[in-house]
Amino acid sequence: MTRRASGQELGDRGQSVIEFTGMVPIILVTLAVLWQSALVGYTFVLAGNAADKGVAAGARADGSGAASCAAAAQEDVTGAWSADVRCRPDGDLYRAEVDLKVPLLFPGVNLPITVQGRAGAATERRDAP
Repeated sequence: MTRRASGQELGDRGQSVIEFTGMVPIILVTLAVLWQSALVGYTFVLAGNAADKGVAAGARADGSGAASCAAAAQEDVTGAWSADVRCRPDGDLYRAEVDLKVPLLFPGVNLPITVQGRAGAATERRDAP
């Protein structure tokens, strides 16, 4: 311990404030990285779910499969994600592909990463009896 000129000992008062102040940038960067990781993971979940919903709607539709597929795929995709939906029949299968751009920390600015969700389902044909 150090002593003042008056002979009183100085303690460690204020040391924890200095240490906390030094750690604040590290804590904030760690939180930002964790939040961005959560956004990337949620984008994968959202892309897969959108493709599943789209292919289910497209496989059930009689004539307007592409329109039904695109509408169902974009139903749960909010404005923070920009979606590109492609739906098409492929023989006895119906396929849907959904591309989503990952937002950068907040909606409106996207990372240069595109997450793709793909799904396929058997076409449900209704044959006349």
